[in-house]
Amino acid sequence: MALLEEHTVDVDVIEYLSTPLNRSQLLEILGMLDVEPAELVRKDRRFDELQLDAGSYVTADAVVDLLVAHPELMQRPIAVRDGRAVIGRPSELVLGLLD
Repeated sequence: MALLEEHTVDVDVIEYLSTPLNRSQLLEILGMLDVEPAELVRKDRRFDELQLDAGSYVTADAVVDLLVAHPELMQRPIAVRDGRAVIGRPSELVLGLLD
């Protein structure tokens, strides 16, 4: 957020844990990302607690199904601008949307 404010870019923040994204919204974001669908999934402690297998979440449909059921597993932040999206880790990746 600070990086975008530094560049005077207006942003909308979606609190997706309190208002989870639906299937069509997630598919739309996946279509804007220039990475494999699996990159949208956090493979963290929660992923392990759920005893999930990363190999099962490589297609867009599988990733969306997982994130609808477990929105906390979505990588964050996601920045979207002019039909393009990036996963903002590291935060400098967001600068690519400012071109």
